[in-house]
Amino acid sequence: MKKASFLSSLFVAATLTVSAQESATITLNTDKAEQIIPKEIYGQFAEHLGSCIYGGLWVGEDSSIPNINGYRTDVFNALKELKVPVLRWPGGCFADEYHWMDGIGPKENRPKMVNNNWGGTIEDNSFGTHEFLNLCEMLGCEPYISGNVGSGTVEELAKWVEYMTSDGDSPMARLRRQNGRDKAWKVKYLGVGNESWGCGGNMRAEYYSDLYRRYSTYCRDYDDNKLYKIASGATDYDWNWTKVLMENSKDLMQGISLHYYTVSGWVGSKGSATEFNHDDFYWTMGKCREIEDVIVKHCKIMDQYDPEKKVALLLDEWGTWWDVEPGTIPGHLYQQNTLRDAFVASLSLDIFHKYTDRLKMANIAQIVNVLQSMILTKEDKMLLTPTYHVFKMYGVHQEATYIPIELDCKIMNLEGERNQMREELIDYPVLRTLPMVSATASKNAEGKIHISLSNIDLENELEVTINLGDVKATKAVGEILTSAKIDDYNTFENPNLVKPAAFDEVKVKKGVLKVKLPAKSIVTLQLQ
Repeated sequence: MKKASFLSSLFVAATLTVSAQESATITLNTDKAEQIIPKEIYGQFAEHLGSCIYGGLWVGEDSSIPNINGYRTDVFNALKELKVPVLRWPGGCFADEYHWMDGIGPKENRPKMVNNNWGGTIEDNSFGTHEFLNLCEMLGCEPYISGNVGSGTVEELAKWVEYMTSDGDSPMARLRRQNGRDKAWKVKYLGVGNESWGCGGNMRAEYYSDLYRRYSTYCRDYDDNKLYKIASGATDYDWNWTKVLMENSKDLMQGISLHYYTVSGWVGSKGSATEFNHDDFYWTMGKCREIEDVIVKHCKIMDQYDPEKKVALLLDEWGTWWDVEPGTIPGHLYQQNTLRDAFVASLSLDIFHKYTDRLKMANIAQIVNVLQSMILTKEDKMLLTPTYHVFKMYGVHQEATYIPIELDCKIMNLEGERNQMREELIDYPVLRTLPMVSATASKNAEGKIHISLSNIDLENELEVTINLGDVKATKAVGEILTSAKIDDYNTFENPNLVKPAAFDEVKVKKGVLKVKLPAKSIVTLQLQ
């Protein structure tokens, strides 16, 4: 994950004007439903950063906190419930300073290191390759390994792949068996470096593309394990990085990554996670939705070199990035998670569903205690964030067939100095308008249709009319996520302030679904 700087957020907020239309209309185009939504769009990311691993996922077998072989029982059960499809590890920036042999063997013999990227804290390597891959097996998810290209050697990465995936009588397979694991793990996803344009080595695209060719050559398939090799891709608006990698290395990769963070503030402050006004909220929604333009532009570049879409785009870091919570260690990136963050999740997932012909994975940053996390922990306490609830509500769309929609709703204009300054900074047109409704729909293998709706309007209920076309339905049942205030969040004293509830403000008649969508609400419906 990146360490970024932006201009100060102290400029005048956007001018917010809304059109007069008070309702919204959606039409389902079931005849155009073809693309499957990969479950990996709902991927997660765990970095050795702050308390994501230690105190979040892992407490050790001897901890007084209830655990399953060292994994926190409460966190493990919550993740199992979430049906995590893929988990990326060990970074992030940490990956390019991580030497995997430090994290194997008896824990008392593992050397310590300084985590230079994230607060200078001491890393004791008690959570390493075995601990991560065993966790993925227990959760039933695919591991996504980020390999060290920045400070590691070709030999080091090649031996790691052998250690994890070889079932033969090879040197690294024998070492793995000595460390207690007889059978090789299945490891599909391998990232060859991370943010090589920044914390992963400050490389030029041309230099990295040659390094990628070299490193990936020696990352071999052992036995029946087939690697899905992912190049370290661009950040945000760096079109040239994608262009150079596609020109030079596309035939040796199965995927290329992309990172995009929704950051409200600029240089000096990214803004508070919990203290913001309505203008801040709407501007954040605009920045969130800008990810669609970024995905489209990178996809167009990839299309020039790969019209058959053999190389996937993987958005393996995304989410909100606010200032750390007061009183916490700055380098640990611990932030609270409000209803605003839930909207960033729902709007982003709605967008991702549209581009899965090329976009095959997305990994929100991060899974526990860091940035836009699913879960927060404090000693023996745990809570689920509003973002967790969105992922749970949206789980019905995993591996379902995406149904394209037509949406007509009221529009908010986003004008003002903040947008102008960002446009000058990035030399790219920023989003000027914001639809007040976001939506997505899908049909699962059993034929059930699910529709997710988000009303971004903080003050007004909207009546949404959904034209079902040839879909036969007599009723709809669902859940709603909302709260009294947009800046509400769950605390360890009140962990259920923001949580889903049953939703029944729905009527179905003659192929038309009428939904009364409350202000600042997220709803998922199942047609019956």
